[in-house]
Amino acid sequence: MKVSALERATNYVVLIFFALVVLGPIGVIVSLAFGPQSASVAREGGGIHWENFADAWVIGRFSEYMASSVIVAVIVVVIAVTCSVLAGYAFGVMRFRGSGILFALFLLGIMVPTEAFIVPLYFDMRSVGLTNTVWGVALPQAAMSIAFGTYWMRAYFRSSSLAIIEAARLDGAGSFRILCQILVPMGRPAILTLVLLTFMWTWNEFLIPLVMSPSGAVRTAPLGLAFFQGQYTQGTALLAAGAVLVALPVVVVYIFLQRHFISGVIEGAVRE
Repeated sequence: MKVSALERATNYVVLIFFALVVLGPIGVIVSLAFGPQSASVAREGGGIHWENFADAWVIGRFSEYMASSVIVAVIVVVIAVTCSVLAGYAFGVMRFRGSGILFALFLLGIMVPTEAFIVPLYFDMRSVGLTNTVWGVALPQAAMSIAFGTYWMRAYFRSSSLAIIEAARLDGAGSFRILCQILVPMGRPAILTLVLLTFMWTWNEFLIPLVMSPSGAVRTAPLGLAFFQGQYTQGTALLAAGAVLVALPVVVVYIFLQRHFISGVIEGAVRE
């Protein structure tokens, strides 16, 4: 289909406009992070102030919060991705009675917002002694991620080649061997996309760590940034530096998994 020059130019204008809308606030935050901490410093001279990140790291105790976020994110990603692959394989490839009803129950985890069950969930966690612990923060997020992960992996497994699966069964391969040695290597883009999405959602989660750790024993990076903002409302440079530090791990993980992420999204969009 031939596209006219006017239509091509209009597309570029629209894309550039929305790119500026998205990247504009990011550019402002980054510029503030490298800017002076006070007006007196600004009058003395410009330049890049790398010390803002060191000051924010120490004053905001981001080393402690980053460590908590990494531990929680690793636990959630390992549990959620493993369970999602197994559940997605069961719903996508196997045929058993009641699979439709069970899958609908999984979808409830996507449809019900966190705010609807966070209060009873807190009392349940407190009754088993999991509040103010890493597991109390990680397990609810893992359960929420499994709901979407199961839906995601089921869509991939249902689009996989049935001829390959049947050929493996004729060669004597069992269900677990078919999953581990055939479907998982073939579905690496989809699995790595799920890893990236789960890590991003877990890293940015705010409500569950806030409620499940009322004493602040397990304070994640976004939660620590919010408390840092409440303590230093005037230090815009330090706040911006703290925001960059909190967002940086997600950006780094996305850069490393970008190729697989795009491949997984495109593959899921074009498969039937």
